[in-house]
Amino acid sequence: MKRPLIIADDKIPFLRGALEPFADISYLPGDGITAADLAGTDALLTRTRTRCDAALLSGSSIRLIATATIGYDHIDTAWCEANGIRWVNAPGCNSSSVQQYITAAILAWAHEHTLWLPDMTLGVIGVGHVGSKVALAGAALGMRVLLCDPPRADREGTTGFLPLDELLRESDIVSCHTPLTHDGPYPTYHLASHDFFGKMKEGAVFINSSRGAVTDTAALRHAIQTKLATCILDVWEGEPDIDPVLLDRAFVATPHIAGYSADGKANGTAACIRELSRFFDIPALANWYPETIPPPPMPTEWTIDCRGKTPGRVLYEAMTHAFPIEEDSHRLKHSPESFEEFRGNYWTRREMDSFTLHLVDADLWMVTSLRSLGFHLCTERLPEGKTKAKRTRGRARS
Repeated sequence: MKRPLIIADDKIPFLRGALEPFADISYLPGDGITAADLAGTDALLTRTRTRCDAALLSGSSIRLIATATIGYDHIDTAWCEANGIRWVNAPGCNSSSVQQYITAAILAWAHEHTLWLPDMTLGVIGVGHVGSKVALAGAALGMRVLLCDPPRADREGTTGFLPLDELLRESDIVSCHTPLTHDGPYPTYHLASHDFFGKMKEGAVFINSSRGAVTDTAALRHAIQTKLATCILDVWEGEPDIDPVLLDRAFVATPHIAGYSADGKANGTAACIRELSRFFDIPALANWYPETIPPPPMPTEWTIDCRGKTPGRVLYEAMTHAFPIEEDSHRLKHSPESFEEFRGNYWTRREMDSFTLHLVDADLWMVTSLRSLGFHLCTERLPEGKTKAKRTRGRARS
């Protein structure tokens, strides 16, 4: 059987060496792949930087496009389907990574502003693979969680879902997890508009880690200057060229890396390779997964002494150790021109289940929350004769 010829984005992690025994593969920068590069090519492995449309694909021999991402708005799916090109994405591959990002950002905000999260409401817009996990994280933090997903409500009934207007009125933090769509009954392009922000609470926080164009930049800039407390942005309209006002005013500003845990990247690459296995009948790759994923730069096992600390403080310390999100934000704020460099050479971030945390004198709430967030826990008792510090109730230093 003829070996398939494949072009791959050279930033897809864990890919090099996996396909070479079975295919002829060339690696190119994702934003530089041209129609000429695809001559004679059978498959394209991509990320979000390659626009897969008629301009790139017309007249090519491409039969399969696999993107190692959840999002697929960089693929003209209608054109591909009309021209016999199969396309696949990797749904859910980085959902735990985005959950980690949102959790870290919320805990950092609560810590900075002395907020007790169980007194607050989290609104999740878009309750698919990612939004569902973000909702679970909000519940693990003790927050009231509200959900809005009109397409799911249409299919499943409205129980458990709120209309968008009601969610915006009720939520202290609003987090978007929708695909970017321009058509259909619920388009999401500029969903977060002047009208959207006008319905949010005074002093609320807006988070977008989905797609930049879900947010109207001008509308958010106005809302930040007049009504909202802040925003947390991982995605930007026109990225890598990002709005300087939003960059300055955002509490957390990052270069589209919410889903960039090493685990999420491995999942996305595995989804692409397994699809290639099916499409080109390569049984040896049917269950492919990287043999090893590198460890993170910080210790994966450590101890937190909970005595005298509020639950919020303990959760903040745990999450900040595993994912120092404020450091990512600091880098972008001080060097926005390095957006693509930071993204392309992102550090090895691991998800919470890669960490074992020893807790000294933790109460049940702390243990339950941290386990729900994915940490492996070992709990330790106080030495004989010691007494437990009194837990602060209500609003507390987090």
